[in-house]
Amino acid sequence: MTMDTHVRRGHPITFGLIILFAIIELSLSAWLTSQFNRFGNEQTLTERDRVHFTLFASTWTIVFSALFLILFAHSPNGSMLTSVLAHLVFLSLTWIIWTAAAAAITDMLGGGLNCKLQDAFVYCNHLNALEAFAWIEWLLVTFAIIVVIIRGVTSSRRGDGYRGHLV
Repeated sequence: MTMDTHVRRGHPITFGLIILFAIIELSLSAWLTSQFNRFGNEQTLTERDRVHFTLFASTWTIVFSALFLILFAHSPNGSMLTSVLAHLVFLSLTWIIWTAAAAAITDMLGGGLNCKLQDAFVYCNHLNALEAFAWIEWLLVTFAIIVVIIRGVTSSRRGDGYRGHLV
């Protein structure tokens, strides 16, 4: 099997996982946002704002990852929008966003909460899940960036540069 075959198979799997975990994050952060809006029971405004940012990050990821997935399925080796450069720009921005979201939630929770020993955070288990899935999303995006960089080097060596296609 060539690397091209791996990319053709792996791209939909990787982006599918990124979308799946972003949907989980969207669900958690949207539910928490609705609870904060309805009851005003967030511990601080910082908690509310960081959950809102995670809601933005998951929405961003779902919309643009789905777009890249559709474009790749349509023309994996014939469009500027499916090039190494386009993937690298999108994934780099997404990586920065998820790094900020995951780090902000982790900082807010002090690295995670023991829900049996604390009573400051009303939605302790939900916030722990939000943190865990944010780091999973970050890990998936990091993996995708590494693969795109490797494919970029390959594309560059064959003379196409970073505007070349992934496969």
